[in-house]
Amino acid sequence: MLTHLDAQGRANMVDVTEKVVTSREALAESLVRMRPETFELIQSGGHPKGDVLAVARIAGIQAAKKTSDLIPLCHPLMLTSVKVELLLEAPDAVRIQARCKLAGQTGVEMEALTAASIAALTLYDMCKAVDKGMVIEATRLLQKSGGKSGDFQAEASA
Repeated sequence: MLTHLDAQGRANMVDVTEKVVTSREALAESLVRMRPETFELIQSGGHPKGDVLAVARIAGIQAAKKTSDLIPLCHPLMLTSVKVELLLEAPDAVRIQARCKLAGQTGVEMEALTAASIAALTLYDMCKAVDKGMVIEATRLLQKSGGKSGDFQAEASA
């Protein structure tokens, strides 16, 4: 059942007033593939725009906090933790993992997915002058816990 539709099929924000406050957490990831030369530039810290990974990390954290401004039917949430990790996977990829936590009445999957996505887009933006052929792929929810629907663990990727 699509919970963002009312009885008449119109979009609406889900009413979470009566839901119990529980501890909730979500982990999402995105993968950015690039030319090995671009990877080396990022890894060495020699990019002319500065610390690409730090900028992408900050962008991801900021994006998680702004998710309800970007996705129309998301609830504004009081996040208690946002962590964004950028893992260098030689010779040609950066794996971005974003973890969001809160104690609340609705989940944080969209915040984690938004953080990973915006960090990936920021990485692309920082490096597009040297590699316009970068590919952002495999953006997905890896795990979530808490709430009525319980826990979720994604299957390992191929």
